[in-house]
Amino acid sequence: MAVRSGLGAIAASLLLLALPAPLAWADGGGGGGGGGGGGRGGVAQPADPDMAAGVEAWKRKDWSTVIARMDQVIARQPGLADAWNYRAHAYRQLGEMDKSFKDYEQALKLDPKHRGAHEYLGEAYLQIGNLAKAEEQLKILDKLCWLPCEEYSDLKEKIAEYKSKRP
Repeated sequence: MAVRSGLGAIAASLLLLALPAPLAWADGGGGGGGGGGGGRGGVAQPADPDMAAGVEAWKRKDWSTVIARMDQVIARQPGLADAWNYRAHAYRQLGEMDKSFKDYEQALKLDPKHRGAHEYLGEAYLQIGNLAKAEEQLKILDKLCWLPCEEYSDLKEKIAEYKSKRP
């Protein structure tokens, strides 16, 4: 009887391991406006209403709300690379490049493997006309993505577009 109950416990444990862990918010997709394959490593994090509202604002392209919400998240959780990345993206969309670059730098300082931050930093470099720096970010993504990943593919496409528009 002990063997049977032991096997049942093992089977139940395996079933629980096979279930996906619920995440408190979406990654942001496409390299994540901010989250995009970021630094959580698949670990569920507690829900944060400002993060959730900021991600929703990001999806709506409401950049000033993204900034305001991520300001709140960063004030409480300054080590959260995703929040820095979302805010950097919003600053970039508003043309505030100095603030954008500082926030991308902070996101990558916190999580050097944050694929979303590398992708969007590369796009920021294209925005200011620095192709060489954008290509550096693409090389980093190539090393971070063992298989083709969305962040690498997206930045590669943006670089190709940028090159096709140059004389």
